[in-house]
Amino acid sequence: MIPLIQKPKLYFMKKRFWIAAGIGLIFNLQVEAQDANALKYAATITAQDLEKHLTYLASDELEGRDTGEKGQKLAAAYLAEFYQGLGLIAPVEGTYYQKFNLASVSFPEISLNVGKQKLVNNEDFVFIGDGDVRKAAKTELVFLGLATEENLKKVNVKGKLVGLWAIGSRAQTVVEDVMKAGAAGIVIVTMEGQANFDRLANRYKALSGRGRLGFETETKQEPIFLVSSDKMATLFNTPVEILKEAAKNNPESIKAQTATYLIKKDKKLVPTENVMAFLEGTDKKEEVLVISSHYDHVGINSKGEINNGADDDGSGTVTVMEIAEAFALAAKEGHRPRRSILFLNVTGEEKGLLGSEYYGDHPVFPLENTVNNINIDMVGRIDYEYQNAENKDYIYVIGSEMLSSHLKIINEYNNITYTNLILDYRYDAEDDPNRFYYRSDHYNFAKHNIPVIFFFNGVHDDYHQPTDTVDKIEFPLMTKRAKLIFHTAWDLANRAQRTPVDGSNTRTER
Repeated sequence: MIPLIQKPKLYFMKKRFWIAAGIGLIFNLQVEAQDANALKYAATITAQDLEKHLTYLASDELEGRDTGEKGQKLAAAYLAEFYQGLGLIAPVEGTYYQKFNLASVSFPEISLNVGKQKLVNNEDFVFIGDGDVRKAAKTELVFLGLATEENLKKVNVKGKLVGLWAIGSRAQTVVEDVMKAGAAGIVIVTMEGQANFDRLANRYKALSGRGRLGFETETKQEPIFLVSSDKMATLFNTPVEILKEAAKNNPESIKAQTATYLIKKDKKLVPTENVMAFLEGTDKKEEVLVISSHYDHVGINSKGEINNGADDDGSGTVTVMEIAEAFALAAKEGHRPRRSILFLNVTGEEKGLLGSEYYGDHPVFPLENTVNNINIDMVGRIDYEYQNAENKDYIYVIGSEMLSSHLKIINEYNNITYTNLILDYRYDAEDDPNRFYYRSDHYNFAKHNIPVIFFFNGVHDDYHQPTDTVDKIEFPLMTKRAKLIFHTAWDLANRAQRTPVDGSNTRTER
């Protein structure tokens, strides 16, 4: 799962949603009527098989499956060979690979000096912008605080570095407004407390020497330097509390400082690939259900330690594999699903949901024919909230009622009928500070108005650490979660009507 800049407290909402007694009337379903075929093929999903596949994908040999690196290529080959062995269709011009290039952008030299202060990259500031300024640019650092129309009238930002106090604001929007006003660059505070900033700086420092991966774009001269609130106070020789007050109404009261900055940018192309396999349906074969996970992880850290990514998202990847095997066996034995199914393992999730974004922009099957996306990202562990719970048989479900009134109910029906897990919806809240809805690959289907359901076990101490290893996976619980996902997929692939898009998609901007 792609990380947040800031990891807020996890909030507990004691809400569980169970199917009302009249649900069967709505969907013409009977809870007591289990599908014998669904049960038969769900039984082929075993803890032993999940562990076998994960033991390889999360092994040291794959070096953390970093996007574009050797380990990611080995994982892709393993997936393709597996799907070929199942007899599934290779849907991309006869291959299982959707190949594309990313751009690796690095900044071998970045400097920022304010007055007599020479700031250190990834200690005093974190560079989060873009630009290529190979000769040191001289300007002033002015304080704007809040990017309001009133403040912009009071402070001349044209050609200047601009100090912004963006805590509680949408930083991207604030930056855009100030750059449009003619600023040369931004020095911005987005979070309270030195400790929060230090965690972010340490993460950037650990990744130093690696390029930022993304799609190739034209360079924007947008130098953006993230600093702590304490560092902003030091730059302007003004206490934090005074800066916070000045940010609201009188930013012009804060004295401007001389400043210089330099940014050197290098770029190279990095080939990578999504892996996918296709099972053609019967009478509704033009309609496609997508079952997805990301198979990349974050690779090797600056200390040479391998981040194996057993839970993130080795667990989701092997779950997709086992579900694919169950459907493939069913098809061979004469129980092919009515709708087609695309089993999709995407790359570059950890770099910004890049693989799923590429698929959404270059779909192998028309998006208008894509009925649902089931996304599986981290389903092998128990998180902070359930560590001490009496009943640990839970799964977080995210996004299931965002676009369709039916999808959540269908999943709940299958849970009651087959698995009886706790379905926890705490992260579905519009104001969820964790923003999990935006942080995995289902988002790139939802933004195209495709109803999604995202299965997730929550975060734990080993999240994005070298300690996210196979030995810590709860395979019996993971198996139960995988079976719930299979049953929901079986239902969606075989029901008479596709789930309607009757919800209001209010979360189209990350």
